[in-house]
Amino acid sequence: MGSKSDQAHAERIAEVLAHFGVRSELYVASAHKVPELCLDIVNDFNKSDESIVYVTMAGRSNALSGFVAANAIHPVVACPPFSDKADYLINIHSTLNMPSDTPCMTVIDPQNAAMAVLRILALTDKKLKKAVEQHIKNVKEKFNN
Repeated sequence: MGSKSDQAHAERIAEVLAHFGVRSELYVASAHKVPELCLDIVNDFNKSDESIVYVTMAGRSNALSGFVAANAIHPVVACPPFSDKADYLINIHSTLNMPSDTPCMTVIDPQNAAMAVLRILALTDKKLKKAVEQHIKNVKEKFNN
């Protein structure tokens, strides 16, 4: 999170991940105000052998997503928060305009951001893959009733 004000947004993502048994950790580290802290966090995770996917959320000038993507060896999903249409337009444009070699996927809805993370992790986790497959089946069955 770029700031503590993004906590509710982050918790919505964490809830979906927890439902699937995926552990998540929440950090507040502004790429503008404390880039050293951001880099320390990313560098620590770069040393890990675990499967990791970052979900970054920062409003206005979204340096966080690009900063993480430029330094992380793991995938980055940007899920910018917004409070209204004007805020949405600022945040989405800031998130989509990333420089070269800073690959972050942008997903607007927190639930869909979590589902993207789950599908990425399911590439190497057979148990999670089955859970994702079952979830898709359950969603489809709702339309058959």
